[in-house]
Amino acid sequence: MPSISRSSRKLPARSASVVMPLVLSVLMTFVVSAISTARSLGFGPDFLATWPAAWAISWVVAFPTLLLVLPVVRRIVALVVETPGR
Repeated sequence: MPSISRSSRKLPARSASVVMPLVLSVLMTFVVSAISTARSLGFGPDFLATWPAAWAISWVVAFPTLLLVLPVVRRIVALVVETPGR
C-alpha cells in the first residue's frame, strides 16, 4: 500500500476562504447558543432538548453571514492595523 503524505490529505489553500468561516461559525454558534439556551432554561432536561436546535438555527444564519461579512472585516482590519515590514 502506498504511503500518503500528510500534506496530500489537506485541502488546497484556495479552500481557506470557506473553511475558515465554516470552522469559526461552528465554534462560535456552539458556544453562544449554549450560553443563551442555558441562560433562558438553565442546565436541565429542557436544555439538552432545546440547545441542538438552537445551535443549528444559529449556525444556518452565521455561516452565510460570515461568508459575506469577512471580506469587509478584512478590509476594515487592514485600515486600522499596520502592515508588517513598514
